[in-house]
Amino acid sequence: MEIDKAIRESDDRRLKTKYNNAIYVIQRALALYEFEEVAFSFNGGKDSTVLLHLLRAGYFLHKGKPNCCTGVPTNLEFQCPIRTIYFESPSAFPEINSFTYETATTYDLQMDIIRLDFKSGLEALLREKPIKAIFLGTRIGDPNAVGQEQFSPSSPGWPPFMRVNPILDWSYRDVWAFLLTCKVQYCNLYDQGYTSIGSIYDTVPNALLCIGDSSSCKEKFKPAYLLPDGRLERAGRAKKFSPPVCGGVSAISNGLNSSDSHQSSTLTASVIAVGDEILSGTIEDQLGPSLCRKLHSIGWAISHTAVVRNDIDFVAEEVEQRKSTNDMVFIYGGVGPLHSDVSVAGVAKAFGVRLAPDEEFEEYLRHHIGDQCTGDRNEMAQLPEGITELLNHENLLVPLIKCQNVIILSATNVSELDKQWDCLIELTSSSGPLLLMKPFVSKFLTTTLSDVETAQPLSKLCLEFPDLYIACHRKSRNGPLIISFVGKDRARIEMAAQVLCQKFNLGDFSEVNCG
Repeated sequence: MEIDKAIRESDDRRLKTKYNNAIYVIQRALALYEFEEVAFSFNGGKDSTVLLHLLRAGYFLHKGKPNCCTGVPTNLEFQCPIRTIYFESPSAFPEINSFTYETATTYDLQMDIIRLDFKSGLEALLREKPIKAIFLGTRIGDPNAVGQEQFSPSSPGWPPFMRVNPILDWSYRDVWAFLLTCKVQYCNLYDQGYTSIGSIYDTVPNALLCIGDSSSCKEKFKPAYLLPDGRLERAGRAKKFSPPVCGGVSAISNGLNSSDSHQSSTLTASVIAVGDEILSGTIEDQLGPSLCRKLHSIGWAISHTAVVRNDIDFVAEEVEQRKSTNDMVFIYGGVGPLHSDVSVAGVAKAFGVRLAPDEEFEEYLRHHIGDQCTGDRNEMAQLPEGITELLNHENLLVPLIKCQNVIILSATNVSELDKQWDCLIELTSSSGPLLLMKPFVSKFLTTTLSDVETAQPLSKLCLEFPDLYIACHRKSRNGPLIISFVGKDRARIEMAAQVLCQKFNLGDFSEVNCG
């Protein structure tokens, strides 16, 4: 069978793994259901084209055998007489319609053409045909993919059938690797710069594939398989994604935007460290205090710090509590390929989503790790589904991971943290993930007075200046008492210090530098 042969002869180990997994799903479905009870939803797009040829290979491996006498492929190798559902629409591209009908003829597909909406059409079809399972070309990243598995029952309110998703974990790169390796025909719109095809009303060529300057943007595009970042395959869907102008990519940010009107406000952050070695005292956590100081320097207040075990449930519980009560949560430790690296999985569980392959992140890992990035499944490239944004910076080998208001830092020491923080700040200056606030300022007074003498006046002072953080500490048991005044208004800090000094004798307090 030419598809199976092409994959077997390929040196792309990742593609072989994806192919084997998809074939297993197909063969499992064909074992669970009678052939008359399964159908294939074909729309002429690249994903369903991949699925068609996987079905051909799966059907051949499940039922067919090559002609052992002549070595000549049988008709079975080229045909797949599976019931095929095609929803014909007046808003479809003519090229899609033509490709669909030509493909059906070539591979002897038993076409059921439906001219109703998807739900109504399925209801009508399933009333007439004994269909129990439908093969779909759904991939993670598709709008309707969230929550689906390789075998997923239809949603409540829909006619009952099993959705079979053999390529659910395939990426954009995997799709094109398969089509090009197997040298099969696909709709020619993909050679004209279209990367994700909807209707004629909401689909345009992907501007990221534009060749030349803006004057030639509408005339020539590179083919879809040359799109460098598969996460942007839907950038040509005009209604749901504003395509960037030719020659540049418009900045998109899901984070907070800087605003002068909010400069004097205060946002809160929580800092979570993950590590049994910190809890056991094996190592001393230096990243937490450093991160708190950095956040403080850009005007953020730290509401909570925590150290949790290397346990998914512990991480998930802590993140779930903090993400709803803070503007931002920073988590570090527990990031990597080891069994104890559970931070990403914990964040996913906190948001109630699963881990899913991320094509862009895997490409970064592949460049960074090289040949070590192999195997059936690269667990490090599994990120929380539907909520992940990668924070890219030219000085970072691997992007930082942002899941809504949670930022996962991969730093393992202060030097790495400094580098990642500097990159975050640079990204922030261009509408990035953090809002730069008016920084905190501070003043420190020291006194040899006892705690008993100062306790009541300080309590009253806190009530008089609720906008300031007023705290006390001693560097040693018998050392002087140091009183800190922290806030965003220098005048208020000076006023509070003056009020405190007036409650005591002249000379009882003196200013010190604790920086």
